[in-house]
Amino acid sequence: MVSPRGVRYDDDVDDGRNETPAERADRNWNEVLQELRVLQTGTQILTGFLLALAFQPGFADLNEGQRLLYLTLVVLAALTAIVALAPVALHRVLFRRLAKPRVVAYGHAALVTSLVTVSLVLVGVVAFVFDFVVSDGAAIVASVALGVVIIVLWVIAPVVIRKRHSERVGR
Repeated sequence: MVSPRGVRYDDDVDDGRNETPAERADRNWNEVLQELRVLQTGTQILTGFLLALAFQPGFADLNEGQRLLYLTLVVLAALTAIVALAPVALHRVLFRRLAKPRVVAYGHAALVTSLVTVSLVLVGVVAFVFDFVVSDGAAIVASVALGVVIIVLWVIAPVVIRKRHSERVGR
């Protein structure tokens, strides 16, 4: 198919869009970037919260288990930020090398990995706060409940919606 601009569309994906592979890669890269921006904002807020805790007077009252959990959360938060920024670094290295589809695939993998690590940070921060403020039992209950909500909203619901959509459109 040829577009009004005279561009030949060798579209290998039947999704109702008339895009060249390069146009699809550009669109997908923009979508990945938008999702990474949302994720990065939340990660920055959580990381800032965690880093500020070490300078609070009550920090000295933490027991060894709480200190270990705190340090684990700081490392996970940093790891989340590093993984979420990795596609940007790759894009810089491969800029103008005609590798956008690879950058998009890498960005997708980094985004999924970041969602896993940020979910661990979220659950861990809630457990940490509940442990410090209430008790270790309350921390377990709160973190398990939050973990279930994350699994339902981030895994089960999307899989069910995807399956229903695939059945409806025949893919």
